[in-house]
Amino acid sequence: MKLVIAYIQPHALHDVKTALTEVGVGRMSVVSAQGAGQQGGYTETYRGSEFEVLLRKKVRLEIAVNDDHLERTREAIIEGARTGNFGDGVIFVLDLAECYRIRTGESGSPAVG
Repeated sequence: MKLVIAYIQPHALHDVKTALTEVGVGRMSVVSAQGAGQQGGYTETYRGSEFEVLLRKKVRLEIAVNDDHLERTREAIIEGARTGNFGDGVIFVLDLAECYRIRTGESGSPAVG
């Protein structure tokens, strides 16, 4: 079992969700996030004062998958989020030691689905 954590652009969320659905991955958590990466910051003017914005808006996806779904999940996220520009995002894959479904009491791979 793996936990896939992806940070993507907010405007790419619909395309990523569509790509994930097409490969049979429909369970995920989506959280608004802010972050700084290779894309860097930008300057804005507010009420006549300039200030630098270093943290950009992102969306964090968390998806628990069984090992046989990892590659298609990764590819779907890349397909939906890639524009070829800085700031497209990043994907982290972590080993998932345990998983329990509260409703049924299932554990391990069956709990992930």
